[in-house]
Amino acid sequence: METTSFVLLILGMGLVSFIPRWVPLFFLSKRQLPPLLIEWLELIPVSILSALLVPALVTQGTPRVFAPFSIEMAVAVPTFIFAWYTKSLGGTLVVGMLLYWGAGLVM
Repeated sequence: METTSFVLLILGMGLVSFIPRWVPLFFLSKRQLPPLLIEWLELIPVSILSALLVPALVTQGTPRVFAPFSIEMAVAVPTFIFAWYTKSLGGTLVVGMLLYWGAGLVM
């Protein structure tokens, strides 16, 4: 790939990432949004994270097969409990990594 094409590709990817974030910010920044809409918008990050994590936790293999009792799920449950009680992102990350490492040693 030529350097010019590569630079244009990177700029284009940046533009299509920037525009969907900028347009709502530009048009909605001076408006008062209804409380129900604000509550709904606050749930979007949790929904996206769930959509990314749940398939990895409950399926395995190349053709994805339902496997709810995997090592990932065994580690996710205590990690979730820790996160729920402490509300610490860094602590949850460390606990999850240590549990996953420990489970890998045991199993």
